[in-house]
Amino acid sequence: MSMNDPLANALSHILNCGGLGKSECQVQNVSKVIQGVLDICKENHYVGEYKVVDYGKGKVATLNLIGSINKCGSIKPRFAVKWNEFEKFEKRYLPAKGFGILIVSTNKGLMTHTQAFEKKLGGRLIAYCY
Repeated sequence: MSMNDPLANALSHILNCGGLGKSECQVQNVSKVIQGVLDICKENHYVGEYKVVDYGKGKVATLNLIGSINKCGSIKPRFAVKWNEFEKFEKRYLPAKGFGILIVSTNKGLMTHTQAFEKKLGGRLIAYCY
């Protein structure tokens, strides 16, 4: 397990808990980026409600799993991508066109690749989920 990529750790932990059939999962060391990724996953119905608690040593997110994640992960290296180049990375990280999401960090914040494409925004690829 990589100790220097908290997002990869969080996503693999969520995937492992989901694979074990758990209905709840606790993610340690929650940052703004991880919270943003969780928000996008919630909007797209991959995870249920979640709440973040700050224990002083770091934030912990407790989230409800609804069993709809097949695979998710962080993308390393964080590829720079133009708004019209998403298809290449869709083919690489997602199983089919229009199935799953790529999470992109743009200058307007984190969003899915479809939102970024509609707004004609490029950015850096952060994660994928389907």
